[in-house]
Amino acid sequence: MTVREIRLYGDPVLRTPCTEITDIDDGVRALVDDLIETVKVPGRAGVAAPQIGVGLRAFSYNVDDRVGAILNPRIVEVSGEPVPTGEGCLSVPNLWHEALRHPYARAEGIDVEGRPVVLEGEGLFAQMLQHETDHLDGVVYLQRLTKDARRIAMREVRESDWF
Repeated sequence: MTVREIRLYGDPVLRTPCTEITDIDDGVRALVDDLIETVKVPGRAGVAAPQIGVGLRAFSYNVDDRVGAILNPRIVEVSGEPVPTGEGCLSVPNLWHEALRHPYARAEGIDVEGRPVVLEGEGLFAQMLQHETDHLDGVVYLQRLTKDARRIAMREVRESDWF
């Protein structure tokens, strides 16, 4: 298990939809171990595989003492009107903007044993489900901002010392 380096905005892996996991082998199990180890760093709510350079549909989470991982997740239900929600991203460090997120989300996928997994929650957990699933679809949260907020955020990205 290794804490993996986070890929930063601009890396093509972050804008590429991920491939479904069809064979749970030792490589996938090692990926899940690394995702979980990487999300355990304080201040992290979720880490998607593309954020560590892997184009597979998997992410880990660490919210409200719930720590784990899910393979091939899909958002199957959201409820409530999307509301502006303060959000940041490890791949876009030091930026914080209001992204539109549903207050409730439910995702379905599988675990490393191939068993069905259902993750659901409200508030931060719902936000994390939507954010991490977006990563697997090649979407970075900046794309969820209003036009004006995105313009400001993109200027901040260009002016950052990491871009």
